[in-house]
Amino acid sequence: MAINIFKPAAVGQLNVQNRIAMAPLTRARNKDGVPKAYNVNYYEQRAGAGLIVTEGTAISPTAKGVLHIPGLYTQEQVAGWKAVTEAVHAKGGKIFTQLWHVGRVSHTSIQPNGGAPVGPSAIGATNSFAWGYDEDGKEGFVPCSVPRALPVEEIKGVVKDFKNAAINAIAAGFDGVELHGANGYLIEQFLNPAVNNRTDDYGGNIENRSRFLLEAIDAVVAAIGADKTAIRLTPYGGLHEMPHYAEIDATYQYLATELGKRGIAYIHLMDQQSRGSYAIPAVFLQQFRSWYSGTLLLAGGMTRAKAEELINAGTIDLAAFGEPFIGNPDLVDRLQHNWPLTKSNPALHYGLTMEGYLDWQPYQQPVATVA
Repeated sequence: MAINIFKPAAVGQLNVQNRIAMAPLTRARNKDGVPKAYNVNYYEQRAGAGLIVTEGTAISPTAKGVLHIPGLYTQEQVAGWKAVTEAVHAKGGKIFTQLWHVGRVSHTSIQPNGGAPVGPSAIGATNSFAWGYDEDGKEGFVPCSVPRALPVEEIKGVVKDFKNAAINAIAAGFDGVELHGANGYLIEQFLNPAVNNRTDDYGGNIENRSRFLLEAIDAVVAAIGADKTAIRLTPYGGLHEMPHYAEIDATYQYLATELGKRGIAYIHLMDQQSRGSYAIPAVFLQQFRSWYSGTLLLAGGMTRAKAEELINAGTIDLAAFGEPFIGNPDLVDRLQHNWPLTKSNPALHYGLTMEGYLDWQPYQQPVATVA
């Protein structure tokens, strides 16, 4: 019997009201990093999703590569997020927060005291951009600054930042956390040998390059439990200058195996083709499913037809939609009833105004007229 993706389901350790997930979407609406009432309204409007994963949320002041993103390292931020989680839960939704450290994809104007961003090595993302201040103090896209290589003791400190942010997330009422191990940010920078040229325990072979990711996962699992811990990955992605390398398959097979042993809540894969980068090869997706028997999400260019096909084939368990949730707060209803989708305005995806944030309307069925 075919799986109805719009029905409630027990998916691994998650009980969800449907198999549609809202993928993380950076919206940059928090000048002081503290969620406000309008953030509550934004997530509440989209609580029809079976699972919401919040926008990337900074684990520390040095973790940021975009101005005005929220964080989870102060008690004010915890209180702000608590109002969000309560609103989503009141609508029957589940909500994880995405814990974010951008690593080298940042700029000195965003970093505390104008310091250099950090990375596994002092290799810059010279053709990538952060959202910061230019030399005239004007806000906008700025070329990423050259990072400094993290010494081992600071790597341990970042692991602790992930753990502390996870503890804060549970205090704020989140159902769990998703570590951002995708899109060329810090965790993926350690995985990629073209960006990580370290010669210590965090560089070289697959096990060493995966060490930071697994230490962060283990710290979070120890703090809040495996059932509340997840991660996002982008195998074969290229965003922020992540070149392909010979050991991609072997690296992600190792990670799938190790993460499977830990029994985490889910792995969230993202196909970057919809972001103008590389697609996940279909054969790789099938291989990954064979390596990992836990709950699997997939995002990137998702449609209802694709979601139903992959879920019914057993390839994935939840289908994640990103940008369509911006212009369609009622996306699940629209997909279920085959109602048309509203296209969002990319010029309004980021910024401090409410335009393009809270003003998207649910679908209104045409009123029949009597001739």
